[in-house]
Amino acid sequence: MSSKNLFSCPNCGKKFEEKTNLVEHLKNSHVSEIPIKEEASLNLEEFLVKENKNKFDFNRKEVEEYLETKEAQEDEEEIRNKKKLIKYFKKLRPSKSDEGKFEEYSKEKHGPLVDLSISESANYDVIDTYSVNEPYAYIRITYDPETHTNTYRIIEPDLNETERKILDELKEKLVKNIDIDLREVEKDAEKHLRKKITEILRNLGIKLGPKQREKIIYFLVRNFYGFGKIDPLMKDPRIEDISCDGPNIPVYIYHQKYESAKTNITFNEESKLDSFVIKLAQRTGRHISVAQPLLDGTLPDGSRIQISLSNEVTTKGSTFTIRKYREEPFTPPDLVDFNTFSSAMVAYFWLAVENGKSVIFAGGTASGKTTSLNAISLFIPPEMKIVSIEDTRELNLPQPNWIPGVTRQSFGGTEETEIGMYKLLKSALRQRPEYVVVGEVRGEEAYVLFQAMSTGHTCFSTMHADSVQSAVHRLENPPINVPRSMLESLDIFSIQTQARIGGERVRRCKDIVEIVGVDPHSGELLTNKVFTWIPARDEFRYSGTSNIFEEIIEEKGMNESEIEEELERRQKIIEWMRLKDIRHYEDVAKVVVGYYREPERIMETVREELYEK
Repeated sequence: MSSKNLFSCPNCGKKFEEKTNLVEHLKNSHVSEIPIKEEASLNLEEFLVKENKNKFDFNRKEVEEYLETKEAQEDEEEIRNKKKLIKYFKKLRPSKSDEGKFEEYSKEKHGPLVDLSISESANYDVIDTYSVNEPYAYIRITYDPETHTNTYRIIEPDLNETERKILDELKEKLVKNIDIDLREVEKDAEKHLRKKITEILRNLGIKLGPKQREKIIYFLVRNFYGFGKIDPLMKDPRIEDISCDGPNIPVYIYHQKYESAKTNITFNEESKLDSFVIKLAQRTGRHISVAQPLLDGTLPDGSRIQISLSNEVTTKGSTFTIRKYREEPFTPPDLVDFNTFSSAMVAYFWLAVENGKSVIFAGGTASGKTTSLNAISLFIPPEMKIVSIEDTRELNLPQPNWIPGVTRQSFGGTEETEIGMYKLLKSALRQRPEYVVVGEVRGEEAYVLFQAMSTGHTCFSTMHADSVQSAVHRLENPPINVPRSMLESLDIFSIQTQARIGGERVRRCKDIVEIVGVDPHSGELLTNKVFTWIPARDEFRYSGTSNIFEEIIEEKGMNESEIEEELERRQKIIEWMRLKDIRHYEDVAKVVVGYYREPERIMETVREELYEK
């Protein structure tokens, strides 16, 4: 008997000359053993290890189609073998009584999905390890002593070759079988996906162990509903920015603790990166193409994204940069905790906002401008009408009387269909808002904003400038062109900066500067610096004089001691919220509203709890 004609049993090693004999042997001796193999698919092709070049086609549907062909009718022996194989397939399929009885995965019972052990050959030191999506995804921060750099490593479940084949098969089946948009069933998307995957596994006759099944489901959910390769990055609350500079270049992140670091994620093929950025564009609801290769948008979770497609405008290929969005925005107690502001500065803003003073937060990139704008906007009285205008949605306000406006790209490349900041702002002023919040001024919309200030609207905004002088210079020159006389309508500049304190990168309010007026003789802008940051001691100094306080005293008929007492009361409320860990923006807003409605009751609670022994 020639060895090239033998067929080996994968379970016991016994050899057979005929394929039919091997099938009968498996059917009679090993059927019960096959389904419980933890690391194997139940595709018979994985079990029938043949030592000759002749191959059976073990796809049931294809087998049935083959039986109808003329070629098959001419080979009666092949027909008999194929029919036996179909019968064998039926034995492997779960019976109706087995349906719905897939065992649920349990970490305690079945073991961890992710191997967190460190190879002995690893040439790096581990700084930190933590979970971002337990038990599926973990992060390991490592330090390379040779290059003196940190690496952000994502650790996910490993799949063997068989599991990868099953995963690829399920991907194809899911594309054909998903009958709804997962974004429309936000809360039940994963549940819906799991149900579909279970149905497909059952229909294919594939039995998997709980651990195997959970690993495969994780990758399917990650790819269909999540963000694919970068899903763990999107789930890490410590990451502020995610940046992909092109194919074959590691994705970089900015970490709150470890700052800039490369990751172990790389898009190795240009076509796959192109496909990925197109999917990201689709998630924003906007269009990107070779004709329009640049896109600024907002992802469903609120994160800002900038995309360039192919090498039309970026020579290395497609790129994307994501600025992460906090589901729960920072509030005034948070900013005091971070020492971005002192409690006295926050109390100052509280008084200013309540009394309708306009503020611009100026600073460099990632200096905390929008974060500060969002936090200070919590002090707007609840009954006031607010209209906000942004390129990409970042503000998150609890006030009920709020209209959030977002710009829109043009349709079909025609400018008439585009709705920019200028149009939105003009439209907003017709809605009789008491407070206008503009995400960032950079063009002609700034002129309309200052016109709104001049006509009595309270306006908040941000802009890129590192000092009052540079901010004024930008405002007075093209493309903004605001006349100096109109600058008098602005009340406060808050200058934000990013600095290093003790080797750590921090955000600080460098100066709070009031606009007093314009000198009638020289035309110079008159300012008053109220608070100043002292870098050497990392503390803030109050100048002792405020033009805003003088205006409030005059408008409300108060005296100096009363305004000082009011400032102190609000400082105590801020400190009390820090002490009681009141940080969620809705909870902070409730305290602010409570103080507006019943100040004495709130102060009584603050005194009791702030000074309790």
